[in-house]
Amino acid sequence: MTGFAQGSFEVTLEPLDPWNTDAEAGFGRRGIAKVFHGDLDARSKGEMLSASGTVAGSAGYVAIERVTGTLGGRQGSFTLQHFGLMTRGAPELRIEVVADSGSGDLAGLSGNMAIEVTAEGTHSYRFEYNLPQDQPGPAEA
Repeated sequence: MTGFAQGSFEVTLEPLDPWNTDAEAGFGRRGIAKVFHGDLDARSKGEMLSASGTVAGSAGYVAIERVTGTLGGRQGSFTLQHFGLMTRGAPELRIEVVADSGSGDLAGLSGNMAIEVTAEGTHSYRFEYNLPQDQPGPAEA
């Protein structure tokens, strides 16, 4: 089954001590907590590692977050992996479901997510996903 989910989310970032404290490396580490609304009704927790470049507007981050809740009427959990780059202000972001990380009704989930942040700081997501055909839906369970 192919699906599409969209909605908004709030995110809280908590500074954590980086393992590498070399100031030249520009490393950062944060705890992530999100609350998703819309077609994905869920909460997540994770960690993010970042590094800044020597030119303003250049940086990178990776993150892993575990999402638990309801997607398209199916309950379960899955893990998202982020890969983000900013090159002199030009962003590139890839967010993918970690293979075989789905549990409950979301076992076998795959897909990718895009996020947008407005100038006012409002966050939204678009999530294209696939679930195995033999997975029962909410009306079939």
